[in-house]
Amino acid sequence: MLEKIDLNKKMDKQEYKEQINLLGAKISVLQRELKSYGVPVIVVFEGFGGAGKGTQINRLIHTLDPRGYDVYSIDSETKEEALHPFLWRFWTKTPANGRIAVFDRSWYRRVLVDRYEGKTSKNDISLAFEDISVFEKQLTDGGTMIIKLFLDISAHEQKNRFKKLLSKKATSWRVTDKDLDRNKHFEEYFDIADKMLTKTDYEFAPWNIIEAEDEKYATIKILSIIASAFEERSNQEKLKKKAEVNGKFDKTDFNNSVLNRIDLSKKLSKEEYSERLSELKKKLRILHSKLYAARIPVVLAFEGWDAGGKGGAIKRLTDALDPRGYTVNPTSSPNDIERSHHYLWRFWNRMPKDGHIAIFDRTWYGRVMVERIEGFCSTQEWQRAYKEMNQMEQQLVNHGAVVLKFWLHIDKDEQAKRFKDRQDNPEKNWKITDEDWRNRDKWDLYEKAVDEMLVRTSTSDAPWIIVEGNDKYYARIKVLEAVVEAIEKRISLIKE
Repeated sequence: MLEKIDLNKKMDKQEYKEQINLLGAKISVLQRELKSYGVPVIVVFEGFGGAGKGTQINRLIHTLDPRGYDVYSIDSETKEEALHPFLWRFWTKTPANGRIAVFDRSWYRRVLVDRYEGKTSKNDISLAFEDISVFEKQLTDGGTMIIKLFLDISAHEQKNRFKKLLSKKATSWRVTDKDLDRNKHFEEYFDIADKMLTKTDYEFAPWNIIEAEDEKYATIKILSIIASAFEERSNQEKLKKKAEVNGKFDKTDFNNSVLNRIDLSKKLSKEEYSERLSELKKKLRILHSKLYAARIPVVLAFEGWDAGGKGGAIKRLTDALDPRGYTVNPTSSPNDIERSHHYLWRFWNRMPKDGHIAIFDRTWYGRVMVERIEGFCSTQEWQRAYKEMNQMEQQLVNHGAVVLKFWLHIDKDEQAKRFKDRQDNPEKNWKITDEDWRNRDKWDLYEKAVDEMLVRTSTSDAPWIIVEGNDKYYARIKVLEAVVEAIEKRISLIKE
């Protein structure tokens, strides 16, 4: 892509003055329109060192309402960031609906600077490209607008700019030894950048190459691209139908019901339960220490019927863990802040750092259950979610995490019995709500949705484990056994 760019393009001062005022006013109006439509926007600035990214970002934000944007300058990973999957730090910075996030360098650092410096292996680079594609597709599918800008200059121009900066004490700090090294080996870095641009020039998030040797020309081209993109998206929003397709459950039958094949008669005696519980807790305590030492993150996701026993299973699990090394994340309906982001945003924010355990009491799978059935998202959104959730879990596994998902299964009669017990017990009646009874009326709809979820999202790296839950003792032991087995298997893979 880059070898075809004409870097001799220029703009005179008079034309620049005329256009910058017009573009600034236009962008300001369009920013307000996009905010009214709740459109989140990401603007990515990448390019060669000395190309003027900082200057151009300042020119852009002068056209924007300062209450509506955030600017993120991306450098090497911090120690905290390095303890998470590489996209974690970018997921946590994705903008809420109606806001703009401007990135001075971005997730592309992984396949540009870090690649040039040899910080990533060949396999890691391949995975990074896959993860970037998934990341941008999920965001754009969810409504985020991504504008990617690459500022291009020649090796000669870069060298001259570095010399000018180094000649003054006030600006010399802006040029590092690494900058000079990349200029010395400009052709090598140019080749890496060119391959990156070609590989990531997606239809849903294309690259815009900016001829940046003339600063005025670069400014007007950048603002023109942004103004045009804002205007096009604003027009699309205006043309949308007022009534969107709701997310009602489709009536497609899943003939081979997974849940109907589960044997709910499995039981354990109280004595056997107590003995096995004690043994498993001892194992888990030791394994938790080994997890921390080996910096292995663990994600445990719990779903199931209301009154299915999630809380009891989680309690027995955490009884064996060091409280400094895990968090339990209860998931309820998203609040206003969470609702203004991509639906996976709130879960990425709670993913564990290396060596820690994150336990989710209800999860991202609400998208294909309650949100699907109650019409809280469109049909297109929940149908797309199966792939998005598989991709998120695969990214966690690629980072080295253990990911286990539990469906605690009980039958309808057992649920009715537990509901009644909760209602009659003053110490437990806070656990039962009118919503629980309403959901019970939709048992058949939920059962079909759960069957489809289990089939479409159980993978070898992040499997669903169906827990026979009519007997609480049996269910708790099965959960603990599965966790212990998975952690032991993961630790055994560590090379001595």
